Order: sequence, then C-alpha cells, then structure tokens
Amino acid sequence: MLASFLMGLVGGQRAMTPLATVSVAASRGLLPADNGAPRILASPWVAAATLVLAVAELAGDKQKDAPDRIVPIGLVARFVTSAIAGASLAPRQQRWLGAAVGATTAVAASYPGWRLRVATIPRYGQTPTGLVEDAAVILGAFTILRSFGRGSGRSA
Repeated sequence: MLASFLMGLVGGQRAMTPLATVSVAASRGLLPADNGAPRILASPWVAAATLVLAVAELAGDKQKDAPDRIVPIGLVARFVTSAIAGASLAPRQQRWLGAAVGATTAVAASYPGWRLRVATIPRYGQTPTGLVEDAAVILGAFTILRSFGRGSGRSA
C-alpha cells in the first residue's frame, strides 16, 4: 500500500499525473505483477490521452486564473484519478484498499500543498513555484514506479 499512498501524495498536487503515470506504465508493461489496474489503462490511446491531459494541467496551473486545487471539482478529480492509480499499484486482491488509500491521501495532501504554494507565490511568483512543484511531482511519480514497478523486486 506504500506505492498507493505515495502516488496519492503526488495526486494531491497534480490531479492528472497519477493517472497518466500508471496508464503509461501499464501500456509499457511496467506495473507490478498482479496489479489491480483496469485493463483499459494499458491501451496506448488511453496512455496518450492521459499524458496530454497531464501536460495540459501542468501548463494550466501556471495561469493567473487557474483555480485552487482545493475547489470541489479539483478535489473530486484528485480523488478519482488517485483512486485509479492507487488500485493500479496495489495487488489485485487489495485493489479496493489501494484505491481508498490513494484517493484519501490525495485529498488530504491537497491542503498542505495548496497552503505551501500560496505562501510561496508572493515571494517567488506563480510560474516559478509551479515549475518547482511540477518537477517534484514528476520526479516523485517516476520514482514511485521505478521503486515499485515490475522488476523492482519490491511489492507495492
């Protein structure tokens, strides 16, 4: 469940990154063996679509009129995408637990992430703080997959 929890932390900062990460990994056969990922995630079309949505979110986040991550629709998006990612990183027999862990972690992590970002924007600006956050989120997502994915020797 550690991988599901960690991906939930990623989802608390960027809604689409967990879903794009697990979809691209599924399409390349990189998820842990016996994972709980829905089969559709392995489709190259789904992987491409989720990746486009994640990149669009990264770009949109830098806009002055971008909504806060803690608005209701943002929290719902984080909940859903992190639930799917959490299930995908959990063993098939525990996918519902993985989904719950990923989803609740994402919603909970949204608030401190939002507070930190709001606190740093006046000093550093929206775009620089967003780029630093993007780098941390992307690095985190890839590190999680590298640590818990197929061939890592570790259980998700």
